[in-house]
Amino acid sequence: MIKSVDRTLLIIIFTLVTLGFFIFSSASLGLLAREGARFSSVAFSQILFGIVGGGIGMFLTSQIYYRNWRKYAFYIFIAAGLLTLGVFIPGLGFEHGGARRWIAIAGFTFQPAEFLKLAFIIYMATFLSGINKHIQNFKQGTLPFLLITGAVGFILLLQPDTDTFLLMGVAALSMFIVAGGSWRDVGLMLLSGVLLLGILAMTRPYIMDRFTTFLDPTDDPQGKSYQIQQSLIAIGSGGFAGRGFGQSIQKFEYLPEPIGDSVFAVYAEEFGFLGSVFLVGLLSFFTFRGYKIASHAKDLFGMLLVVGIMTLIVIQAFLNIAAMLSLAPLMGLPLPFVSHGGTALLTTLTAVGIVLNVSKYQKKLK
Repeated sequence: MIKSVDRTLLIIIFTLVTLGFFIFSSASLGLLAREGARFSSVAFSQILFGIVGGGIGMFLTSQIYYRNWRKYAFYIFIAAGLLTLGVFIPGLGFEHGGARRWIAIAGFTFQPAEFLKLAFIIYMATFLSGINKHIQNFKQGTLPFLLITGAVGFILLLQPDTDTFLLMGVAALSMFIVAGGSWRDVGLMLLSGVLLLGILAMTRPYIMDRFTTFLDPTDDPQGKSYQIQQSLIAIGSGGFAGRGFGQSIQKFEYLPEPIGDSVFAVYAEEFGFLGSVFLVGLLSFFTFRGYKIASHAKDLFGMLLVVGIMTLIVIQAFLNIAAMLSLAPLMGLPLPFVSHGGTALLTTLTAVGIVLNVSKYQKKLK
């Protein structure tokens, strides 16, 4: 008997990708006024690597029995870690905006940390499900968990890519909790995370600027608060029903990163409050369906895989939207399924393909 994937989740994913493509297409028109020639290359990358490549990746991973990932989890994790370290190799990795996060090969660029995120989740699910009986033992459970997470953090903070590390840390912690980790250790890790964030804010001024801007968005409107000010103007200009598809004004001249982390502001300006509620509702439906699949997984490994993947995607999505509304500090995180980034969309769709495969091997959902 051929098992089928969860059709409800598949429909939601298809809707998000389709909607995301139209939002991205409209937002990318702003490049014509700013940088002209970049428009075609950006669109090509998004379509070829993101949608086509991601679609193929999702199909393939939805066909691979999810438990097979356990056999190769360690090798996948090591390979992704070494690839991410490649950003520090002269002539291979390159720096942009003060960070070394990209690798350039034959004229194409990609961010290897996107692959590391998925590899980390697969390996963490393998590790936590394997030591489940000892998960509450500090030496056998919590300490190795911290060492694995710390190794990833070391690589990412060197780039620096603080946002991605924090996102991966939250996903890993959610998996640790689901696996039955000690609440005492969870509390200690949360406290340690807050202390680490404080240290990073003190040593890296751009992180401190994000917190001060969040606390007072009106401070330095032409400097560190410029992006949030322009985002709020764009969202407010959308009103109840929006200006209409393609009619955003902010994307052409004022809004920084209109195809990146500010893409929600462009969408809200064009589709207004109604469109924003629809997108948030769609992402919420995606969240609930994904976690429901996790709760019905036939084993702990499958459950942890889905929890980790879903947490990575949905936390990033809602933090991006919250930041554009000044409800959270700006983190530079793109909006999944929507923002520019062929590598990001490719790995996101590949990851949800794994979730779809897990959905094959469980009791039928209602």
